[in-house]
Amino acid sequence: MVQEFNSPQEEYRTTQERVYFQVRDAILRGKFLPGRAITIRGLASDLNCSPMPVREALRRLTSERALELSDTRRVKVPTMTPEKLAEICAARVALECQAAEQALPLVGDADLAQLRELDERVTEALVQKDIERYVTTNLEFHFTLYRLGQPHIILSLIESLWLQTAPLQHLVFQRFGVQELPDRHQDLLEAIASNDVLKVRKAIQQDIEEGLGSISAEELL
Repeated sequence: MVQEFNSPQEEYRTTQERVYFQVRDAILRGKFLPGRAITIRGLASDLNCSPMPVREALRRLTSERALELSDTRRVKVPTMTPEKLAEICAARVALECQAAEQALPLVGDADLAQLRELDERVTEALVQKDIERYVTTNLEFHFTLYRLGQPHIILSLIESLWLQTAPLQHLVFQRFGVQELPDRHQDLLEAIASNDVLKVRKAIQQDIEEGLGSISAEELL
């Protein structure tokens, strides 16, 4: 059973669409643990809907590699291997550096102010050791920047990669806390303010590699 589903922030056209985004959001916020099976009946009860839209949502998320079908035909959050994590890390660096570079010429003063405010919230979450708030505000910080470049294919690929690592990262945060996590957002904000493409790419790369690099091989399931 999943707890604390967010209510959609907008009206979706169909129940199927609403359920998909709610389950997807729950994965990003670490509400599912790696290796744990997900039941259609349980989700349908939590989301107050019939099994059909839940089944379709799980099918879509499986195709996006956020979930996987086990040998017993049950849907679960994938476990992670060091090799897979390294590949995801490299892919995130390539895609997110490109997305940030694409957004850079379009960052206005109001956008930069919004990014600074979001970073303050990330920092507060780290200081307060608030895992839930850190996860959500860190995600909002990054995707607020990337969306400024109006990407299409890149953004969906980045989202897919975040979906694949979010459950594991949240599990690690629960075990060890977030107070020791590296924070390269200040470097990134300074690079954006000075319109320095190379420094923007370097800050993004370090943020991703240090964040995912904090997960040791012993912590992978």
